[in-house]
Amino acid sequence: MLFNSIEFLVFFLIVSSLYFANTYFLRKNFISQLLLLASSLYFYACWNAKYLCLILLSVFVTYSSGILMEKKPPVKKFILFASLFINLLILVFFKYSNFIGGTINSIGSLFGTNKIVPEFNILLPVGISFYTFQALGYSMDVYRGTLKAERNLLTYTLFVTFFPQLVAGPIERSTNLLPQFKSDYKFDYARVTDGLKLSAWGLFKKIVISDYLALYVNGIYNNLPGATGASVLLATFYFSIQIFCDFSGYSDIAIGVSKILGFSLMKNFNKPYFSVSIVDFWRNWHISLSLWFRDYLYIPLGGNRKGVARRYINLFITFLVSGLWHGANFTFILWGVIHGLYQIIGLSTIKARNRLLARIGLISSDGQCRTGLLLFRIGFTYILVCFAWIFFRANNIHDIPLIFSKIGNLFTELKAFLSCIPEYGLKESLRALLLLEHGLSGHAMTELIISFFYVFILFMVGLYTRKESGLAIIRRKNIVIRWLCYYAVMIIIVYSYFTSHGETQFIYFQF
Repeated sequence: MLFNSIEFLVFFLIVSSLYFANTYFLRKNFISQLLLLASSLYFYACWNAKYLCLILLSVFVTYSSGILMEKKPPVKKFILFASLFINLLILVFFKYSNFIGGTINSIGSLFGTNKIVPEFNILLPVGISFYTFQALGYSMDVYRGTLKAERNLLTYTLFVTFFPQLVAGPIERSTNLLPQFKSDYKFDYARVTDGLKLSAWGLFKKIVISDYLALYVNGIYNNLPGATGASVLLATFYFSIQIFCDFSGYSDIAIGVSKILGFSLMKNFNKPYFSVSIVDFWRNWHISLSLWFRDYLYIPLGGNRKGVARRYINLFITFLVSGLWHGANFTFILWGVIHGLYQIIGLSTIKARNRLLARIGLISSDGQCRTGLLLFRIGFTYILVCFAWIFFRANNIHDIPLIFSKIGNLFTELKAFLSCIPEYGLKESLRALLLLEHGLSGHAMTELIISFFYVFILFMVGLYTRKESGLAIIRRKNIVIRWLCYYAVMIIIVYSYFTSHGETQFIYFQF
């Protein structure tokens, strides 16, 4: 059941109606929790009911380990390791067994050995990486003493399985979400309408922008031999917008739906493409995962407490694991390695760069960047991020050399493009350069113009809301402007849904 489906709309209307009916008339928190848990299990079962046993196993292991760690402090480290081992073993088997086996078989084939490890016909459980990390975060919080072990099994099971963020986050902290289930939240008009607005904006980003750009991105990346260097670059630019709108759109819907019911989830994106450095980018992109890796991997490895060299090693390991978390493919591992190298290079050169910039007057005496330098840093950071996205989006590692060979032909293509303009005109030359109306691109000239219009809207909204949330800004507008915006967004969403794409899966469901 997808957020961008009519089925989910009906499902949520029923769940929210029953939930608010209970908070008004019966006022039994037990019934609220039971309703939300049943709804969450049904929500997940719509994908594959068999895999509910995996979630419930993770719940049982982490719930039991939390209680045992408090009851038996002398062996709590062993209990924690047992909880980590069981959960990670499940994750590795279902997500990485074929990747590991295939890698071993590939190495074996170099020495003339075939099929060392058999292949498993395993369907990847949706959201396994998300709910596993959320449950493990709880175990580590109890171990550290930052949270008392939850005795109520119903409450804890709901914490792990809460349907708005079950399959693609945000990866919530037990200290934030777990206590919220112990209260009931009555219908509040302002809160509910804010949740609806946030959900609508998330749907707009997913259905209208992300799915529209995906046509061109998939057309080019799935047909690389017939692509041009210019079309690959445009597809990479589009993919950077597509994945942002797709994933932040899901997060907005999850946060909005939770807000309607009264629950507060953490913010997962904060205008990442306005970041001034790679470090800043990871403070603003997939925030819940970044904080999880910081608190539960980077700091336990030693963080920056054990010298410069060890800090760089810890950073590299953290981003390597982050890449592997995203998928069982060498493309994701390379993406993580690149971001790890970005971090190390940036940190190791920051003092020298700042001294140079201060000497030439681009940084003021109080440490503030001049406007020109600030814009350059934003642009350069975005280029670095897009370069890494190439590895993330590539279908397999064998496509990467072809992608860069295509990009390497760009200057030759541009010369041919300029020479064709006098004879064929700008429009026809641009069609040939970007493979418009070519079949594989999925875009014609009209679609290209619409795509750039959508990107422009996204950029302007991001610029307009840099210092204040969109919800706060829209509240101050007069009623006519507000409702014109609401109707415009909803009409475009409905039109795009029924005329173009229908229901499409969110990118991060595969992780």
